[in-house]
Amino acid sequence: MKNKIIISTIIVILIIILDQYIKYIFVNGFEFHTKVFSLILTYNYGIAFSMLEFLSYYLKYIQLFILSIAIVYIIFNKQIFTEYHIPIAMIFGGGISNILDRFTYGGVVDYFYWHYWFDFAIFNLADVIINLSIILILLKQYINYKIDKNKLKIG
Repeated sequence: MKNKIIISTIIVILIIILDQYIKYIFVNGFEFHTKVFSLILTYNYGIAFSMLEFLSYYLKYIQLFILSIAIVYIIFNKQIFTEYHIPIAMIFGGGISNILDRFTYGGVVDYFYWHYWFDFAIFNLADVIINLSIILILLKQYINYKIDKNKLKIG
């Protein structure tokens, strides 16, 4: 358990440092455009797809509250942390980095804009990491389901 906490802490810190560094580059004026995508600074004052933008000032506090509840939940459900420590750390790293943006810049720094064939929501590395971690959790759940299903057939 101690090793998983150390590994998770390292993952959270590395994600925050990398994500904040990339965002710092964009906040300081970096832009890049191609026919397919653009790397351009935007601020998201809402949550995914700019929903709840009318709560922009309060979202950082709401998200901190949700993060606190998640930490308490994990403390009381250690088996979940034990099994999913890496994707949980990824979610926390990306989430904390985006919350930090709200305190630093007033909104989440987004910069990757896909505009070939269709316009897609502008997003950042933390968003990608959060979505990847959800995919990892779902994949693990599916694998566990298949293992349990096979045990029932055998037993």
